[in-house]
Amino acid sequence: MPTEPPARSAVDAPAGHGDQPTGIVDLLGRTALVLLVVAVVGAVVTFALRTAAVSEVAVFVAAAATLAALAFLVGEATDQIGSRLGPGATGVLQSALGNLPELFISIFALADGLVVLVQTALVGSILGNSLLVLGLAFFAGGRRHGVQRFDAAPVRTIAIVLVLAVAALLVPTLATAQGAPDEGHAVELSVFVSIVLLVIFAASIPYSIGGGPGASRMEASVERVWPMPLAIGVLAASGVGAAVISDWFVEALRPAMATLGLSEEFVGLVIVALAGNAVENVVGIQMAVRNRTDLAISLIQNSSLQVAVALTPALVLISLFIGPTPLTLVLTPLLLAALALTVVLGALVVFDGETNWLEGLMLLGLYAIVAASVWFGPKITV
Repeated sequence: MPTEPPARSAVDAPAGHGDQPTGIVDLLGRTALVLLVVAVVGAVVTFALRTAAVSEVAVFVAAAATLAALAFLVGEATDQIGSRLGPGATGVLQSALGNLPELFISIFALADGLVVLVQTALVGSILGNSLLVLGLAFFAGGRRHGVQRFDAAPVRTIAIVLVLAVAALLVPTLATAQGAPDEGHAVELSVFVSIVLLVIFAASIPYSIGGGPGASRMEASVERVWPMPLAIGVLAASGVGAAVISDWFVEALRPAMATLGLSEEFVGLVIVALAGNAVENVVGIQMAVRNRTDLAISLIQNSSLQVAVALTPALVLISLFIGPTPLTLVLTPLLLAALALTVVLGALVVFDGETNWLEGLMLLGLYAIVAASVWFGPKITV
């Protein structure tokens, strides 16, 4: 005799399937509604502060908070669209659209000549996802559930591609050093390597959609299922808002950091990197706390993957046409070593298909060490 399926909670039950949403909270979900309000209010406050010509620090903080909210909304709208298309297509959409705020921040920063900041912000995004956010997810999930297990095959694929990304930075750095064969040709070699990475990224799209062995299949995590027009509208509005706020953010960045006495490396590696994707990746931590470890790792590690093989090479090519100085893949020894250690430690943690709170704490410890290593760098000047 067939049994009835277990009743779904109000949080899990998607609006639009069965009962119709009765209000804005039922339609959007509480989290999305709160972040939408924060984004709108933050944009208004940022505009008012700019117009009043008050402290650039206040403008910078308001713009950063607004960008964090917009990053979440971009990710949520992308997941909403992807939930209709399957897990393979969701991963592709996340790769293409999930880093819009970081893209806009980087473009305006490159136009303003802040190449070091963009380089460190890109590395910081990878470190922030692979160490800080993943470490928090493993720590929180492990403290609640003990040892957590997951399907290791897709995670191994991500780890291997991240090793490729480190190699794509290591080779140009070594090959263009003093006395090396390509000395003086950092731009040309970086462009070539970026094209190779983008070709690999393009080839991964049909592989991911087809669900090839080890392909990352990102299940969309949605609190409520939105109507498709609403999802597209939120995505478009969030993208436009991110472009406008990114311009204000970068405009206030240099004077604000000069006032606070922070180094360009620290601002890029920690502050700018976190502003672009920290709130969005809170979802990954929530999934780990709910013991949905596979989904948590997919959400978090795919963000690192997007930055490494899509966003960074794309910005190298874009930088040729904007700003006074092209972006290259040649990093300082410190940033290169930090990235390599992150990839190695991350691979060691996830290759066995299980994790615990102590491994999460180790990831957090390495992130704190790397952040401290750039705290005392040269300060930004106006």
